[in-house]
Amino acid sequence: MRVHVVEDDAGVSDSLALILRNIGHTVISHRDAESLFKGSVPEAPDAVIVDLSLPGIPGAQLVRWLLNLAAPPRVVVITGQSQGFIDHQLRGLVPDGVMRKPLDVDAIARVLPPH
Repeated sequence: MRVHVVEDDAGVSDSLALILRNIGHTVISHRDAESLFKGSVPEAPDAVIVDLSLPGIPGAQLVRWLLNLAAPPRVVVITGQSQGFIDHQLRGLVPDGVMRKPLDVDAIARVLPPH
């Protein structure tokens, strides 16, 4: 599966990419939503991991855009924020998964199973 990682923290992005590649996924990393928009549009069966706290276009706005595509990819949200922040940001949005930082390898594999 092709997985787009939209995360501004290089350490988190690199770690996610390593884990995802080790379980058989192709990974494309983006530092922000704007760089994702410059490439090909993710679609089913792709997946997009979105950090809620992105610079520029907010993560929740990117999630909304992705979920409204004609053939939406799987959308997984990651954040280190509180549950209240998550609930507020994702109000009315239903991503395929939400993971709290620090990320757990097993949790990642459950949300995006190995290929």
